[in-house]
Amino acid sequence: MAVFQYTATDQAGASSQGNFEAENEEQARSQLAQYGLTVSALVPLDSGESESKAAAPEKKKKKGLMALQIGGGPSSEDISVFTRQMSTLVQAGLPLLRSLEVMIKQQEKKPKFKAMLEDISEKVSSGGNLSDGLALYPKTFDNLFVNMVKAGEAGGVLELVLDRLAQFQEKSIRTIKKVKSAMIYPAVIMFVAVGIVTLLMMVVVPQFQSIFQSMLRGAPLPGPTQIIINISDVFSSHPVLVLGGMAGLIVGTIFFKKTKIGSKTFDWLGLNLPAVKDVVGKSNISRITRTFGTLMSSGVPILQALQITRDTLTNTYFMQAMGNVHDSVRDGEAMAVQMNREKVFPSMVTSMVEIGEETGELPDMLTRIADNYDEDVDNAVAGMTSLIEPIMIVFLALVVGFIVIALFLPIVGIIETIGK
Repeated sequence: MAVFQYTATDQAGASSQGNFEAENEEQARSQLAQYGLTVSALVPLDSGESESKAAAPEKKKKKGLMALQIGGGPSSEDISVFTRQMSTLVQAGLPLLRSLEVMIKQQEKKPKFKAMLEDISEKVSSGGNLSDGLALYPKTFDNLFVNMVKAGEAGGVLELVLDRLAQFQEKSIRTIKKVKSAMIYPAVIMFVAVGIVTLLMMVVVPQFQSIFQSMLRGAPLPGPTQIIINISDVFSSHPVLVLGGMAGLIVGTIFFKKTKIGSKTFDWLGLNLPAVKDVVGKSNISRITRTFGTLMSSGVPILQALQITRDTLTNTYFMQAMGNVHDSVRDGEAMAVQMNREKVFPSMVTSMVEIGEETGELPDMLTRIADNYDEDVDNAVAGMTSLIEPIMIVFLALVVGFIVIALFLPIVGIIETIGK
């Protein structure tokens, strides 16, 4: 990624300068615009005069690239721990630069993260804000993180904002882990089912087939048995093709999900499948209300908070709904009015948002909605797991049972023939 030096003005008209990391100039302008900045000048630091002005930062970048070869980047848990510890240090009265130095010393086993923090610390020591330093790494510190820190710096409540950020990240990570852990059991069952069926088709069924050929001497096999033997012949004759087809199906599904049509298809399924729709819907509503409430509590303007909240989502239908809410609020309507038009928001949520807007306590109301939906997500995950488990077990029993019955039908015929 390239580093650009920018000059811009914020929404209050104040001028600011700094460095920003992006793939190209267009992405840099787009990202800075999302931070509420109007860019007046944007110069890549790897070109002539700019490079000489930024010699020291470039050395740091090289160090960061060396670190990239040694270790991976920070995980969401690393960022959460960093935010929590920074909040504790700043609340304890430690200066910002000193707090960053303490955090840098703790990252010896994570060289890339250490290099990032060193760049951020250098940005702060050269007169920039913490948010300016964080904006150098948009893939690590997203719009939500940077804008909340920026609002905290503007309001003089950085330690409070960092604490809210830490709470937000911790709750988000807990929710994601619960959903992932709930999906482990069905995934294991499916993997075992595919393994058992493959083993039966490639090892067990061919042995039965040779027995049938020697004992029945060309007599026709029952229909189910013939189906199983035909499938087994495909497995035995072209094992590489079959296994490659299975792997190709998985890879193809993953790539299809990354396309626009595939993403929308999977998002629709997530909102309509009986066992999944409660988890997907409630987890998205929890994320929306917590993100938006946290941003507003930190002093981020409502339109900017709505845009950032939309950008944190991954479900196409919720993203579209939040985009419509943003446009509606921009045109002077209340949030609850547009939310009531969107099918993805339950009436209880829109009613509570309406009450929050009327009483002037919208941030607190959004946080309460998020807390309630966090509990609902836990219950929905438990319900999904309890529903999927018996379905998977019955599916496995039917598949294996059909194979076993199909193999024993000729044996029953052989026994009856011998008895006669």
